[in-house]
Amino acid sequence: MPETTIIIGAGLSGLYAASLLHKRGLPVCVLETRPRTGGRILSKTVPDRPELGRFDLGPTWYWPEHEPLITDVIDTLGLEAFEQYTAGDILLERSENAPLERHTLPPGAQPRAMRLAGGIGRLTDALYDSLPDGTVALETAVTDLTLNVDGSIRVGGTGRDNRPFYLDGTRVITALPPRLLAERITFDPALPNGLHAALRSTPTWMAGHAKAVAVYDTPFWREDGLSGQAMSWAGPLQEIHDASPNNGSGALFGFFGIDAKARQSPGEPGLKEAVTDQLMRLFGKSAGKPIEVLIYDWARDSFTATSLDERLAEPASFPGPVSLWDGRLLFAGTETDPSSGGHLEGALQAGKRAADAVTD
Repeated sequence: MPETTIIIGAGLSGLYAASLLHKRGLPVCVLETRPRTGGRILSKTVPDRPELGRFDLGPTWYWPEHEPLITDVIDTLGLEAFEQYTAGDILLERSENAPLERHTLPPGAQPRAMRLAGGIGRLTDALYDSLPDGTVALETAVTDLTLNVDGSIRVGGTGRDNRPFYLDGTRVITALPPRLLAERITFDPALPNGLHAALRSTPTWMAGHAKAVAVYDTPFWREDGLSGQAMSWAGPLQEIHDASPNNGSGALFGFFGIDAKARQSPGEPGLKEAVTDQLMRLFGKSAGKPIEVLIYDWARDSFTATSLDERLAEPASFPGPVSLWDGRLLFAGTETDPSSGGHLEGALQAGKRAADAVTD
């Protein structure tokens, strides 16, 4: 398929680039190592209780006042959005033994954040559905990229049946985290030393984090005048928010404030118990009986994190070039966007930039 643009990665950035190229009438092929699409977007249901809704274990929000592209894409796709619940007081827990502090924020103190009905995974689902059948190949791992004599790029790797494959394309868009790109893919000719170092030095968004979602029948804390938002220095969760769907059930989510190595020792059952105990301290006895506590540790996700990502780190803009090999190899993914890196908006902006470069 010499006229095809090959995209590596079926997360938000890769799927959006693919959808734009398809709309412009260009053939495209998307290769994804995971057995699913979405990348770091992950919306899951409680086992055997799908009626409770889907809950985001990756990113959750977007901010329409500051992020125009994602707002436009969601509107164009006709997806239902609703405002993040923030009415009521927030809680501060300075230690397990310190008195719990309750604070009322003035109106407008927090920017308006939006969520998607059914979870942010609805966004990548809709982009995937906009592509022709067979466009995305799952469980397909790319291991090497070679610049051919005629200027095309040969993509090599292993497919679902663990057999080697080779594809040729006029352009290749990589939509992987920079560190994964440096660690998992061999380039011929080799990347310049400075670029390889830049890839390795760019922290992977979400990779050092783990997220917990406690699911309840109702958002009972709202009746007590609480927003569901809390900050804790006692842990294990550091930052907590209302994660309730717009269908009546309730949920609280939080980011763990301990690093990946510290999260390993108690195991998932121990983490669930610690999360439940903390939510009881904050929100009372009703928080001690969740229907389920969903936990996802992105540092343990081999399709996201490398050994360099085990420590919690703030997103950082990718310092390297966004194209190589006379513009035939293009770098996308949220980390490569200079203005919104580490956000869904950045993933879309990077995908659009790469798709525009193909058609320019």
